[in-house]
Amino acid sequence: QVQLVESGGGLVQPGGSLRLSCAASGSIFSIDAMGWYRQAPGKQRELVARITSGGSTNYADSVKGRFTISRDNAKNTVYLQMNSLKPEDTAVYYCNVDGRKGGGQIFGSWGQGTQVTVSS
Repeated sequence: QVQLVESGGGLVQPGGSLRLSCAASGSIFSIDAMGWYRQAPGKQRELVARITSGGSTNYADSVKGRFTISRDNAKNTVYLQMNSLKPEDTAVYYCNVDGRKGGGQIFGSWGQGTQVTVSS
């Protein structure tokens, strides 16, 4: 099975920064894309940022210019650098990986979620 381990969440003041990490392990042959999603209380889960194997990135309009997604292919790890955090960024952040197993089958996996709270 494929497992995702997230870290880096916490409590920060408005304007502060956090760096989230997500490491994928298990029967992975290749990763096509990795991304971060978030879900705030009473709201649906939404895409925050995504990066493909080719390096293309997508960001939610609300985080453009503040968040940066990157990956370390050798470590199967994706990062989310979050700067200038706002209270509305408060949510549980989930890592997502789309890839392929050794037998060629496609898989999608989710992390357990890490809480990010922005408050003064």
